Amino acid sequence: MSTQTPSSTPPGDRIAKVLARAGVASRREAERMIEAGRVSVNGETIDSPALNVTDADRIAVDGKPLTAPEPARLWLYHKPAGRVTTARDELGRPTIFDDLPEEMPRVMSVGRLDLNSEGLLLLTNDGAIKRQLELPSTGWLRKYRVRIKGRPKDEDFEPLRKGISIDGERFQPMIVNLDRQQGANAWLTVGLREGKNREIRRAMEELGFSVNRLIRVSYGPFQLGNLKPGEVDELRRRVIRDQLGLEAGEIEGTATAKPRLRRGPRRGGKPGGKPGTAPEAGTGGKPQRKPAAKPDGRPGSKPGFKQRAKPGPRPQGKRPKRDT
Repeated sequence: MSTQTPSSTPPGDRIAKVLARAGVASRREAERMIEAGRVSVNGETIDSPALNVTDADRIAVDGKPLTAPEPARLWLYHKPAGRVTTARDELGRPTIFDDLPEEMPRVMSVGRLDLNSEGLLLLTNDGAIKRQLELPSTGWLRKYRVRIKGRPKDEDFEPLRKGISIDGERFQPMIVNLDRQQGANAWLTVGLREGKNREIRRAMEELGFSVNRLIRVSYGPFQLGNLKPGEVDELRRRVIRDQLGLEAGEIEGTATAKPRLRRGPRRGGKPGGKPGTAPEAGTGGKPQRKPAAKPDGRPGSKPGFKQRAKPGPRPQGKRPKRDT
């Protein structure tokens, strides 16, 4: 097999990258789809991902033409416990995709949370963003609220802070803070920069503690906040560009895409509101005006009531005659 030189490299992008960009699947999943004979280019089925394509090529997946990629989008999702992070589960368990709004496009999860874990999960329709956020080189800190059974002391977690090996697998140093004791359980805050399978649970078990609740509260700069279980909240394209360190044109389509929010609490208050201020109770977020003073100096009446001047006593007797 001859090796391509830079001068002989065909134009365009790898077919798996194009499929991932269009939100068909992650790049690895797209490669498996190609090897399974599910992808065709210009009417011919291909069986190798070693192919570059351009906008002029006609691509089809399972016989259906590949549509133009949507603008790259990113959502925050509060994963409930009891949901698996897969599109289909061989055991028939409910998945995170069963509860997403029907109007959402096809999305992929950034990393995973296991069946009994809950909290923040990032979803995207763009395979390139998914891959970038999952790369170990990204090194974003992920924070978890962890409840364990037992009465630990702070020094018990020193091995995790230094990094330990379990069954020959090396775990990078973790940030572990003992927050409080609550009956027979203790709450911790744990931070790590890698996402190995069941990493926190396995690490705690190595120290003799069992995890009975695990909630991811942040993934890099993205926070779970007040998002309720099962809710999703779409991030604005400006936030995506800023947090991922991308230029406006680097995420295809985002320069003109209009952001849309789905089923999530609005962040930052109502449009036009000043940050850090809360609406007054019962005003619906609108500032209350002070009652204006009346000409005689009396303050205005309460809303919903009108004050009318009471007529004075009518004079008795005949009215005086006017001078003529």
